[in-house]
Amino acid sequence: MLKKQLSLAVTALIMLGTASETVAGGRAVECYEPYRTRPVYDTIYGEEQVSPGYSRVVRTPPIYGTRQRAVLIRPERVTYEVIPAVVDTRYRTVQVSDGGYGWEWRWINGRRVLCKIKHKPRYERVAETVVIQPESRRRVVIPAEYGYETEQVVIQPGSERVLEVPPTYRQVARRVMVSEGQTGWRRVHIPRHCQY
Repeated sequence: MLKKQLSLAVTALIMLGTASETVAGGRAVECYEPYRTRPVYDTIYGEEQVSPGYSRVVRTPPIYGTRQRAVLIRPERVTYEVIPAVVDTRYRTVQVSDGGYGWEWRWINGRRVLCKIKHKPRYERVAETVVIQPESRRRVVIPAEYGYETEQVVIQPGSERVLEVPPTYRQVARRVMVSEGQTGWRRVHIPRHCQY
């Protein structure tokens, strides 16, 4: 702002000086010419975002397996079994008749006579069944029966986690203007016309 005001003041002075010289026919005491400097550029380095960060949910499904477990098919039972008697057949001789007396006709010395006869006792062999061990009952325990069944079980439950992906950047170079350059008036020396 200060430079612009200075530039305007110098311009006004030159115009007045030129007008007075022309009008008065005098010679120039000071001379000025406009000037402009080039803009100044520089390269600066910075980061540029290539992709923004984001988050996503990563789901891990559950893992299943199988296992076998014992199941009761039939419970333990108690029953009784009959043990038959042990018998044997034994034989013994028994008297079935004591003999006794009887009458019979006989021929003795040519004569037929009725005689009283004593008979011998009569014996027979008879069989009899003997119980060696009587009938009995025995308690029998029938053990329980088991089987196996397969079932599905969760070995590892499913899970969810949030995955944060940070933004990515790259290094970039930019050319920027450091100064726009300057404009203004500078005093010049022209021999035989303008003096310092």
